[in-house]
Amino acid sequence: MRFFGRQGIIRAATLILLLVATPASRADPQPPPQRTPFSEVFAQLAAKLVGVVVNISTTQAGPGPAGKSTADAHASGPSSQLNEVFRDFFSDRGVPGGQESLAPPAASLGSGFIIDPSGLIVTNNHVIANAVQITVTLSDNTALTAHVVGRDPISDLALLKVDAKTPLPAAQWGDSTHARVGDWILAIGNPFGLGGTVTSGIISATARDIHAGPYDNFLQTDASINRGNSGGPMFNLKGEVIGINTAIFSPSGGSIGIGFAIPSAVARPIIEQLKVSGKVERGWIGAHIQPVTDDIAQAIGLDKSRGAMIASIDPASPAAEAKLQPGDVILTYDGQAIDRSRELPQLVADTLPDKIVKLSIWRDGKTQSVDLKVARLDADRPPPPPPEPEKPKPPPTIDALGMKLARLTADSRKQFSVSDAATGVVVTEVPANSTAATRGLRPGDLIIAIGSAAVTTPEEVQQKALLAKKSGRKDLLVRIERDGITRFVALPTEVGS
Repeated sequence: MRFFGRQGIIRAATLILLLVATPASRADPQPPPQRTPFSEVFAQLAAKLVGVVVNISTTQAGPGPAGKSTADAHASGPSSQLNEVFRDFFSDRGVPGGQESLAPPAASLGSGFIIDPSGLIVTNNHVIANAVQITVTLSDNTALTAHVVGRDPISDLALLKVDAKTPLPAAQWGDSTHARVGDWILAIGNPFGLGGTVTSGIISATARDIHAGPYDNFLQTDASINRGNSGGPMFNLKGEVIGINTAIFSPSGGSIGIGFAIPSAVARPIIEQLKVSGKVERGWIGAHIQPVTDDIAQAIGLDKSRGAMIASIDPASPAAEAKLQPGDVILTYDGQAIDRSRELPQLVADTLPDKIVKLSIWRDGKTQSVDLKVARLDADRPPPPPPEPEKPKPPPTIDALGMKLARLTADSRKQFSVSDAATGVVVTEVPANSTAATRGLRPGDLIIAIGSAAVTTPEEVQQKALLAKKSGRKDLLVRIERDGITRFVALPTEVGS
């Protein structure tokens, strides 16, 4: 033990006094601003908003069209592809025993929200499809009969009307175009007729394409969304509706933290059309498109993969009248640049019929301008098929720990469905019968740490594996993330082990 001499003690005491006295010699600092905890923010919002959310129950006819039961028809939602993994949120959609001919009328439960004090209510079309009677139950348990103002199967939206004795509380629309990945949201539903159910989460991705239809542009969230929540609103922290909860990715039927909502920027104009006329008018140009890949861009002399390539043209269509040709690449539409091919169908659909728009196209190695008069998409004409999914180019990889690893880029995130908020190194290839494979690793997994040290590049993983090998360690502790869940695995430092 070391002892201070007298001078040392005096100096130490003087230093302590100075440290203590210094704040007193200045003006008292201002206390930090008081921040409202999230729990209080959520509680205040929930108390304010839960009254605008309603329960919707329907009595439906027996077997649906083409020999499908009502449950089958509803499971399809906007597209039959939803049958497999993108599920709507009915609490009771089944027909016992599959006896369609003997099945009684089926009751389904969903949610909706009031947008006007007069009793206008927004929900999903699949909630009220084939309904012979619709009952809306308010947050105070008042049950009202509703009628359909209009519905749009393509966007999976519907507008209902109830006759209330007094003005109802109404939600306010927000602007989903301002939503960012990582923003907090509240999802509110009224399933099972038990009252409002509130969950919180963040926006995991925007402009998500789940191949449900030609106009996919979903917001993705990790907020817990379950059966009976179809048609319920997604609120931002201002209490504004920025989405309508519509589908979940779920192999089991329950929430696994991957839910999808129709953005308000898409839903609001459709609801306004339904309010005015009970139907939706969409633009049509009669051009079938495909993505412009890197190979195609190089072959036609385009600077990079952008725009939408015309694969075929319908006879007597606006595209044919404008003398567009297969092989043309539409670079801009009505002044808006087309970065990805799937952006074009929504822009065309949002265009008023008979409007003349200017296109910028790439043809024969140069840019040309074309004027085109948009037509109306007839009710008996099917909407354009969704463009072929754009295949991202494979990211450059590095071999480490017996696998191929790559950085997280926009392309690799899209290829492996990794959220924009995730960090780490993505596994792109796991050889069959390797140690990594036998320990459960697969492409799309994220390596987020070696031991307790976070990693963000394949080079870091490779370097740590080499250092561990040089130090004589046979295995390395690796932290893996999949679907938001992390675990540790031990992997050999010897490649090929």
